[in-house]
Amino acid sequence: MSDLNEFVHAKAELLFPAHLIASLRELRGEEWRALVDRVAALPDTHPDSLAFVLMMIELDGCLRCNSNNYKFLRGCFLCATQTVQSYKGSDGDLLALYRRAHATIEKHLAQGIQPGSLSLAAA
Repeated sequence: MSDLNEFVHAKAELLFPAHLIASLRELRGEEWRALVDRVAALPDTHPDSLAFVLMMIELDGCLRCNSNNYKFLRGCFLCATQTVQSYKGSDGDLLALYRRAHATIEKHLAQGIQPGSLSLAAA
């Protein structure tokens, strides 16, 4: 039974990871593929990559996911794949979500770290 637990936890992440971006390439049309190709080639810390990750976190509902959740047990890859495939909007709608996430990232980067905005959980 411990082998199963190790397998499940080995594929489960807390939030959508940037290393899975390329695996979503073939799930939609040409606009989607172009976005995935461009973003997957960037470093994980690039604002465009961060925007894609933020978009997927919002689409997948990562902030509501936990270890008792069926989606968590399936892992981020299967969750993200199902989410992108079953998205009812067009590729253009997904790109609009990406642009909105990108604007959020740019806003936060422009503001920088505000004094007093970070705290240690144990403090």
